[in-house]
Amino acid sequence: MNIILAGFNLDYEAMKEMRTSSRGLENLTPETISAAYARISRNPLSVNELRKISRNEVEKARKSNRNIVFDMGHSSIAEHAVFNIDVIGVSRLLVEEIEKFRLCSYTEKSQRYIRLKDDFVIPGEINKSAIKKTFVETIEDQNRLYRDLYKALKTYIFKKYADMASDPANRSTLEGWAKEDARYTISLATETQLGMTLNARNLELMLRRCAAHPLKEAQEYGEKLYKATKNIAPSLVRYTEATGFDSMTGNALKSKSRDLIEKFAKKENPIATISETDDKVTLYYVTPDADDKIVASLIHSSSHISMDQCIAIVSRMNMKEKEDIIKASCRYMKSYDSPLREFENVDLYFELTVSASCFAQMKRHRMATIICQEYDPSLGITIPPAIHEIGMEGRLAEMASRTGKIYDRLKSISPEAAPYILTNAHRKRISMKVNARELYHIARLREDIHAQWDIRETAERMVRLGKKVMPLTLMLATGKDSFDSLYNQCYPEET
Repeated sequence: MNIILAGFNLDYEAMKEMRTSSRGLENLTPETISAAYARISRNPLSVNELRKISRNEVEKARKSNRNIVFDMGHSSIAEHAVFNIDVIGVSRLLVEEIEKFRLCSYTEKSQRYIRLKDDFVIPGEINKSAIKKTFVETIEDQNRLYRDLYKALKTYIFKKYADMASDPANRSTLEGWAKEDARYTISLATETQLGMTLNARNLELMLRRCAAHPLKEAQEYGEKLYKATKNIAPSLVRYTEATGFDSMTGNALKSKSRDLIEKFAKKENPIATISETDDKVTLYYVTPDADDKIVASLIHSSSHISMDQCIAIVSRMNMKEKEDIIKASCRYMKSYDSPLREFENVDLYFELTVSASCFAQMKRHRMATIICQEYDPSLGITIPPAIHEIGMEGRLAEMASRTGKIYDRLKSISPEAAPYILTNAHRKRISMKVNARELYHIARLREDIHAQWDIRETAERMVRLGKKVMPLTLMLATGKDSFDSLYNQCYPEET
């Protein structure tokens, strides 16, 4: 065995300095690694030798990449070229679009931990319109309310948790609680930044989707992203123009949906649904006989018999026997362990009505399938309990109401840009399909006591509904802080 480090990420500014101060570094490009790895399947040389050849023949490496990726269709070769991107001065609304790309990595400026300034994006659709002044004034008023809420919440929280406040080490935590609730009044136009890591294959997809996006900010982002990366790996990124599929499909579906809703969704003939609901979380579908399917999967992966035989065995098992095999799969689990991959074989399909603040966190669970509606002020707003406790819910509600009226005016000018004015308190509906293994992950991270209260409540409701339909499969689904307690209930003989 021979394990060789082929490369690692370098700061681009450092590479530019190296190129300036040293000779022979003009060909620093991740394309050479992609080209070398592409040749592994058909060349008897060792991969480190293939990398040496590619480094010495960059133009040949690029030609090879173009042939293999675009002519032969082996796009996975482009995944070996990786970029780290600083994304600065974009709106919270645009970040929602950026983070739809599931196979990229993001670390975003947190509105929970950083006290916000007054920076916000004025979208191009609004910048030259007559409503710009009203847009700016409304956001400035939202930001003033943010500062007022933060000041009042900070005083209230430090008084309420006086014992914690007496220790300077807790100051940052308590201030964070004030910040995370005050932010419910700030807009989706608020500026933010993030660090992003993506490979060339996903870079190309992101560029193409941004070119087709109706928001001018998304188009500008795509253009600047392309400019920043185009000379680094030109052989791996080719198709960056908008396609009809990306630019026209959404509007075509909206048109058809409007026709169908008008035809069928009449009040005198309500459409029946089969669902389980827990406040703003609805479970619409679950894999039938989910616990049985997990048991069959566990037997299948631990034996040499067919799935048909496994299912037949499960059909003759009693509940205790089913419970025993699932417990065997989890017996040595700790709070940081994921369930076995067999738990991916059953699904749950939820509809969630969430605030923008909650969605900002939920969207990071990219192993799920998340489909979003547009923000809808008619769904009301989410007001943090602490804001009720300090008696300032009226000011937040009044600001949200005023914001909703401006939203309606903006929608008549530019429907795509109207959501910029909405706040973190405003809501939208999303559908979210997760497998049981991913729901465990959501529970561990979001049911934990350290999670933000809004998404914690949502996660608790999701898990509660899930346990009704697959109690054995989800027996240990809970937050990290309560895992040991739940484990001891499930395995009393281990304590």
